[in-house]
Amino acid sequence: MTTQSITINKSRPGGWLPMDEAALAEFRLGIEAEVAAHPDRPLVRPVQALYDCIMETPLYRMHLTQAIEQAHTAGYRLGYADIDGLMRRINAVMHYAPPFSTSSLVGCPLNALLDWPMCMPSGFAFFQFPAINEKIRAVLGYWSDFLSGPNSRDYLNTDNPKGWFSTTAATKVNMSEFICDPALPHWGYRSWNDFFTRLFKPGMRPVASPDNALVVTAACESGPYALQTGVNLFDKFWIKTQPYSLMDMFTADRRDLAETFVGGTVYQAFLSAYNYHRWHAPVSGTVVDAYVVNGTYYADAPSEGLDPAGPNNSQGFITAVATRAVMVIDTGNPALGKVGCIFVGMAEISSCIIAVKIGQTVAKGDEIGYFQYGGSTHCLIFQPGVTLDFIPPQPYGENDSQIVPLNSALANVVV
Repeated sequence: MTTQSITINKSRPGGWLPMDEAALAEFRLGIEAEVAAHPDRPLVRPVQALYDCIMETPLYRMHLTQAIEQAHTAGYRLGYADIDGLMRRINAVMHYAPPFSTSSLVGCPLNALLDWPMCMPSGFAFFQFPAINEKIRAVLGYWSDFLSGPNSRDYLNTDNPKGWFSTTAATKVNMSEFICDPALPHWGYRSWNDFFTRLFKPGMRPVASPDNALVVTAACESGPYALQTGVNLFDKFWIKTQPYSLMDMFTADRRDLAETFVGGTVYQAFLSAYNYHRWHAPVSGTVVDAYVVNGTYYADAPSEGLDPAGPNNSQGFITAVATRAVMVIDTGNPALGKVGCIFVGMAEISSCIIAVKIGQTVAKGDEIGYFQYGGSTHCLIFQPGVTLDFIPPQPYGENDSQIVPLNSALANVVV
């Protein structure tokens, strides 16, 4: 196959990776230096298991080798030349906690290493293999365990410019809104994950019209990404427009749920690296379904081609293939019916934690779950016949200035 040496400028919604490819290349150089400084460092168990899986299966080895070669041929500096080099750099990330940055935040360091191979022709195939995703899940679990421990707090301080509580960070992270104690070490946070799943102070995000069932609220602090009506049971979610395919989103085992929403409406929004990362009920009612789907982590939509934004520009596609938490809330209101909520893990942001049980009654604004590190993308799905007047102005796009506050009014049900 033939590739071109080209430069593509696309936005990266949410700020999880730098807009500037040069910043990513500099980050990869830093990882390269870390590896060079510890040439004899053994691979941690899950990284070794991923390496063994790749090397012992010719098809896996072929696709990843070709993806790396295709990225080099296209002119991109990866910071590694082969599978061995990539594994050693993944290993180095296992004890990495992101520092604050307004311009070059690498909140997804593994995504930074895989950014170009994952969107090469062979990369599209490699990152779809279930066995590979199973091994990647274990790698991400290991890193998440590190981020849940006290050694992940290096940048939970006031030191400019990298500290998350510094005056520099105040431009993006308003810690006055969150529960914390500046008098304590690391402001009272036990770990990086503890900081990233931080809670708003009481009253910071009041629930809009709590007693009005016809006002749907924002389930996450997030930026509108897409809105589609008349959604199908099956659709070609892998094409350029990435339409929503309900059977694939809910999975074939839950066709009954998918059929409930055929002809309905899907609203999708993405979470920023700097914002709140928990999920709250957009409506009041009873949780009638709640389950986690294990899926892909670094699979891009092939229709996006050479996509430096990683999964970000594939957000419609990944609702059907990525790891995700699925919930359905029955409002008991005939004008609104059942509301589906799908919280999708993107790249490292893959630990979807459900905090409610089937049969539990929730009030609009109640916490229902969270992403174990950072944030991602999510969908609210409405049944056919439900007419909604969405409040955020369209067209939706990838501009962080459009962030819709948690619990604020998202849409009015028209009766």
